[in-house]
Formats: sequence, structure tokens, C-alpha cells
Amino acid sequence: MASKALICAAASAALLLSPTLAAAGDADDLSARELATQAKDNLLDAESVHLKLTDRSADASTSKTQPTSMDLSLDQDGNCVGTMKMGSDGGSVEIVKQGDEVWMKPDTAFWKSQVPGGQGDAVAELFKNRYIHGSTHDAMLKGMADICDLRAFQKDVDTPGSSGKGALTKGDETTLDDTKVIPLKGREDGKRATLYVTSDSPHRLVSATQQGGGTDMTLTFTDYDKPIPTKTPSAGDSVDIGKLQDELQSV
Repeated sequence: MASKALICAAASAALLLSPTLAAAGDADDLSARELATQAKDNLLDAESVHLKLTDRSADASTSKTQPTSMDLSLDQDGNCVGTMKMGSDGGSVEIVKQGDEVWMKPDTAFWKSQVPGGQGDAVAELFKNRYIHGSTHDAMLKGMADICDLRAFQKDVDTPGSSGKGALTKGDETTLDDTKVIPLKGREDGKRATLYVTSDSPHRLVSATQQGGGTDMTLTFTDYDKPIPTKTPSAGDSVDIGKLQDELQSV
């Protein structure tokens, strides 16, 4: 459930990106819509990206199954490495995925929020500081692994519902994390959205914010097309998913 919420939330912040075509050129020569279009195209073409999510929305902060923050490097082959923190003290989890192999390392708060009763404490103690290792065929790991699919994320960004027909206002050049950007402001479904697109070509989306109607979310995008780390946890730091399943049945 958390993975689907994450993908949908991330995609919604980019709904103002226009599907129309734009000619290449410098930021000064491009309209807000043309800059947004080029940023969208470059995001859809990215083979990998480093994505950070901060969600301060009311429903996220009170939900133990919805992420309030995420730091993830992912690629179009479905590989990823990163962390995710849940709301309402739902804990956090580290995740590594290479091919169809998945490793996840929840903290104690995560175990306690996801496993009912006193079982959460027992499981947390048994598996602390170790990764649960399995494959995408394991039902317990598949949902977590879904967030690693950059292609699925890109498909959500390009959903037919993202008409991009609302007005966009082009702001003055500013600096965001030492990168020169052009802010593009608009509205979608009553929410205020701001896209920060690099001033220099290729024009890429650096950050997107969405506020209003109970929503307060920020996304940042860096390391376009940079290969993600391929190191995986050692066998000594990992426990087979089967042991977790046995433990849940016996506790």
C-alpha cells in the first residue's frame, strides 16, 4: 500500500507538466509551458534518477502506512537503493533491490506498527540490524519492491489525466541547492504547484512542490542517468524471508 501511495503522490506533483511539444532553446527564449514540457520529456527519458520525497500532508503524518519521507535512487531496470519513513511513528525501512532480489531492513518502530500485538517487539528483536532477503515473488516483499520501478513512476507522470492545460506563470531565475532554476507556478485541482526547472539546457525538473487542500508535498530530482549503487547486503547481514514467515506463524 505504501508503494502505491508513494508513486501516486510523486506523480501528482508533476501533473502541470504539459504534453505539448516545444522547440529547443535557452530558458529566456522559452515560455513556462515550453520549459515544463522539456522538463517532463527529460524526466520520462531518464534511465535513472535520485528522488527525494517530503510529505507534510495531514493524512500522511497520521498514517502508519503512508510515507512521509523517502530517499531513493532507482532505474528503469527496477533496481534501487534507499530509505523510506512512515508517518505516525510507523518507523522506517531501508531497501535494496537488484534484479528480482530484494533486501529490506525495518527498524523497531516499523516492525511494531506492521506486526500486531506483542509480536512486533519479538520480530524486531529477532531480526534487528539485519536485512530480510527474498525475491519479488514473495508477497511480503513485492509491495516494497514496487517503488523501485522507475518505468511505473514515469508512466504515472504521463497519465492521460495530466492534461497540463492550466495556466503556468514563469518566475525569475533563482538558485536552488546551488543550481540555477526557473520557477513555474500554476494550479491543479485547487492545489498550488511550483516546478523548479534548470535554467541551462537540458532543462530538467529539479524540484516540485504541491500545497493546498490538506496537501503539502515536496519532491526533488537529481542524478539523472547516473548509475545507482549495485552493492547488496552480505549473507551475514541477511535473513531469508522464509524465517520471518515461520516466526510470524509461531509467535
